[in-house]
Amino acid sequence: MGLFGRRGVEIKTPEQIAVMREAGLVVARTLQAVREAVAPGVSTAELDSLAHDTIRAHGATSNFLGYGAGSGVQGFPGVICTSVNDEVVHGIPGPRVLRDGDVVSIDCGAIVDGWHGDSAITVAVGEAAPELTELIRVTEQAMLQGIAAARPGGRVTDIGHAVQTYVESQGSYGIVEGYTGHGIGTAMHQAPDVPNVGPAGRGPKLVPGIALAVEPMITLGGAATRTLDDDWTVVTTDGSWAAHFEHTFALTEDGPVVLTALG
Repeated sequence: MGLFGRRGVEIKTPEQIAVMREAGLVVARTLQAVREAVAPGVSTAELDSLAHDTIRAHGATSNFLGYGAGSGVQGFPGVICTSVNDEVVHGIPGPRVLRDGDVVSIDCGAIVDGWHGDSAITVAVGEAAPELTELIRVTEQAMLQGIAAARPGGRVTDIGHAVQTYVESQGSYGIVEGYTGHGIGTAMHQAPDVPNVGPAGRGPKLVPGIALAVEPMITLGGAATRTLDDDWTVVTTDGSWAAHFEHTFALTEDGPVVLTALG
């Protein structure tokens, strides 16, 4: 198990990060398979089944399936979240059939030898409107800008500041604040929270061995959200469409190393 430093932040050894990379590769390969399967006429349940089979084929287990169960609360019923159009995050896979012009955000996680990986992508279904393809580009680039801002000796809010600065430089978008990135390691969600907005230079110190998931959620309209009656699916209050990207990275002496990328 990793050692916990100040504020309960888990610090990993290089060997532990190597296992997290294995989990990250399972997630990356699963998302690649699901991305290739996205098409008009495909249901989100079919995407979930494909993800389930891919995770299992790589000798890993899902950290989404059953997440949150206990005290009378139903655990999450899928191995991926499939959030379509105005659904921001935590969409439940089911009979919904994707249509040409939709966008679907796919969030996926996996566990290898007790260590977690977590990543998300947003995919256009068929031919999406130009403003949607631009939303997808801005959201992915904002995530990458946030990761690049993580340097030894910095602070966690440097990441959110970079995300916000980039998004605001690209036009008028909503940046969802109620859901954040997070620490990750022996559990999928750990300290610290990694916000997508705010001033730099605050929060826990960034040190080699820390692993974080950075995940901006950006909308074409307002940033306000609400949760549907299924207790999981988060949608925009104004009905505007959203995009979501996420990578897990580990910080080294030389800077961040993404653990959930194929390359």
